[in-house]
Amino acid sequence: MLSIKSKIAENINTTKDFDVNDVEKIVDFLKTFADKCHHGKEETALFPALVLAGIPEENGPIAVMLHEHNIGREHIKEISTNVENCKTDNSSSGELLAASLTNYVNLLENHIHKEENVLFPMADKTLSQQKQKE
Repeated sequence: MLSIKSKIAENINTTKDFDVNDVEKIVDFLKTFADKCHHGKEETALFPALVLAGIPEENGPIAVMLHEHNIGREHIKEISTNVENCKTDNSSSGELLAASLTNYVNLLENHIHKEENVLFPMADKTLSQQKQKE
């Protein structure tokens, strides 16, 4: 999915030709899957379990992840705004949309790296298999 967003941003920058409806579908996916399902699950299940297991919520990996979730939500709002502006044919809206998509992709790539290399290994060491299934 990240590569699709990158390609759309690249296409907007190079050809200025894109289907705003495709980008709207991506925004819907981001709101539903990335934010509500994935981040929501971390925020309501994983992070509280880690805190109960003694991992500090502040000044550590959990705080970093929560901060990045909030930044991601801001990026999604910005992408949505830029999509709406593209519908009114604002001449610079396409470039702003491409930039906001690129910023979001960069954030998620770094976020996923932190999850895979810090957060999830920490959860594996800290939480039992049963607790992880919950």
